[in-house]
Amino acid sequence: MKSRFFEELADRQPELAPCAEPLIRAATLAAAAIESGGKLLVCGNGGSAADALHIAGELGKGFISRRPLSARVKEKLKNACPALSPDMLEKLQWGLPVVSLLGSDSLFTAVANDTDAELVFAQQLYALGMPGDVLFAISTSGNAKNVVAAAALARGMGISVIALSGLGGGRLGTLADVKILVPAIEPFRVQELHVPVYHAFCAALEEHFESLGWGDRL
Repeated sequence: MKSRFFEELADRQPELAPCAEPLIRAATLAAAAIESGGKLLVCGNGGSAADALHIAGELGKGFISRRPLSARVKEKLKNACPALSPDMLEKLQWGLPVVSLLGSDSLFTAVANDTDAELVFAQQLYALGMPGDVLFAISTSGNAKNVVAAAALARGMGISVIALSGLGGGRLGTLADVKILVPAIEPFRVQELHVPVYHAFCAALEEHFESLGWGDRL
């Protein structure tokens, strides 16, 4: 998937130019999964957990563009449930199926206490993931044990893996179908570079699905 956002990223931050090619492959992989009825699952720890939530937020509603529902979809919803107000239908936006694996404190603590804290993401992936989905796994070092465990399980389940990490990619990189490695090692610096990378990823997906008329999909 070509996108002006990848070109702009390289122009704006030349140090991230090497990320453009894997970003194209990552966005292509994610788009194909979603178009086929799959979803994107996202995970990470600490600052990367915030990044995972950030990605889910950007893709769940309008990011660069507002994403209005089509007139046909609004009419269909209104006919199915007359209680839906025109104001609500006007404000609703189409989104993409993205699930953050950070959302359940109860499940997190249960897994950590009852089984193994390293499986907090893997357990959710097994419950929520399906063959054809994509896992977007974030780790500044590439060696976060719970993220690596989720990536390994994903491969076993027929779920593709996109890894976002720092130089080298660690063990996570060895499990990834696509690895996006920013040119840094220190965690804070890696995280600083991750933000513009996944912003470009989100913007490119939004642009792609907008071109497909995703607002008319129901």
